Amino acid sequence: MPIESGSCASARQAKQKRKSHSLSIRRTNSSEQERAGLQRDMLEGQDSKLPSSVRNTLLELFGQIEREFENLYIENLELRREIDTLNERLAAEGQTVDGAELSKGQLKTKASHSTSQLSQKLKTTYKASTSKIVSSFKTTTSRAICQLVKEYVGHRDGIWDVSVAKTQPVVLGTASADHTALLWSIETGKCLAKYVGHVGSVNSIKFHPTEQVALTASGDQTAHIWRYIVQLPTPQPTADCNQMSGEDEVEFSDKDEPDGDGDGSSDCPTVRAPLTSLKSHQGVVIAADWLVGGKQAVTASWDRTANLYDVETSELVHSLTGHDQELTHCCTHPTQRLVVTSSRDTTFRLWDFRDPSIHSVNVFQGHTDTVTSAVFTVGDNVVSGSDDRTVKVWDLKNMRSPIATIRTDSAVNRINVCVGQRIIALPHDNRQVRLFDMSGVRLARLPRSNRQGHRRMVCCSAWSEDHPICNLFTCGFDRQAIGWNINIPALLQEK
Repeated sequence: MPIESGSCASARQAKQKRKSHSLSIRRTNSSEQERAGLQRDMLEGQDSKLPSSVRNTLLELFGQIEREFENLYIENLELRREIDTLNERLAAEGQTVDGAELSKGQLKTKASHSTSQLSQKLKTTYKASTSKIVSSFKTTTSRAICQLVKEYVGHRDGIWDVSVAKTQPVVLGTASADHTALLWSIETGKCLAKYVGHVGSVNSIKFHPTEQVALTASGDQTAHIWRYIVQLPTPQPTADCNQMSGEDEVEFSDKDEPDGDGDGSSDCPTVRAPLTSLKSHQGVVIAADWLVGGKQAVTASWDRTANLYDVETSELVHSLTGHDQELTHCCTHPTQRLVVTSSRDTTFRLWDFRDPSIHSVNVFQGHTDTVTSAVFTVGDNVVSGSDDRTVKVWDLKNMRSPIATIRTDSAVNRINVCVGQRIIALPHDNRQVRLFDMSGVRLARLPRSNRQGHRRMVCCSAWSEDHPICNLFTCGFDRQAIGWNINIPALLQEK
């Protein structure tokens, strides 16, 4: 009995001690949180070169990490108090706990197990809390693989489309809201020719497969076919853009955009009239492309139709109807007489002209918002991008569901596929350009900083697999096009 009463008194004393210590912990924790809040307020009041949105995000993430460590610290203190209480009970009850023998070795084992659990939980929590921060810096490792080579500055308004010539000399073409299309030397960035035949925004540009002829679509409800003659200048040494400094997530304002008023495009040769004008639409012609062989061309319009023309006679061959809303893009197969059109009605359609007597149509449904583009690969696949922030890979032999889906954090604009390596370039509304493989695995993100990359929405991407200097081009509403060198073998090896 004396031993039992002593045990009760010891337990009651330990309980009161634990309760008072717990209250002091709460007070300490509360004061620490208030002090941390004051420190954050002081930091927010200091001058910083970081944008406010980035600062707020960082403060929130570090705050979450701090709270996790505080919780773990409190749990650690609780474990230590339990160990102290057990030691007190062992000393008072002659090495017994609830009638069971507990040696010092067993106590050490239990404490070691508790410490191990705490250590594991600490590692797991720290990893989870910092995953957002780590992921935001992950893409900096791809800078050596994705290098900015040249900027093409000369337009006075946003650039909607970019394309690379398929014949010699290989030049870059851009289509702009400033009513012009420009041809560029890829190596030097010099403007070689300017087309001014349209009276509306030039929304698309595509080069003829065998001749020095370009096809442009415009807001003036026409598509123009025009010939160009260019002479490439002598290449100059290219500055290493990777030596430029700057953080990877710097915000921009409109005043940071390149100013086209002082460019050299005003003194380049000008083409003023087309060889042929295709006039059958009742609305904006948003895109146009050549069918294989270059004897026919297809156009897509906001009047909800796509038209197939004979290039030599300019006659309308087929009017492709069926979409419920405005068309956004059209694309042709590189080796077969196939056309795909995309629309704001959340679908894209496959038109088959391989049989001259008939043409069939298949409808692909799977997006929940505007399909901004759909493009072919060499095989039996179509890749579609949408404002619903997804990109889907489809098998032409099975239209019911996509074989791969890529989910992003921003609307996707005109995509392009590197046919040989099966890599998809995704331009986004949020100024990002990301690279994925056909199975949906993310490969890289193109660098974006205050010295390189796009400052506003990226509208289009185009691969040029055979060019030794630039094999990917992007354009955006910041009035510039950019040439990139993507080390594809290193990119695939890193995957």
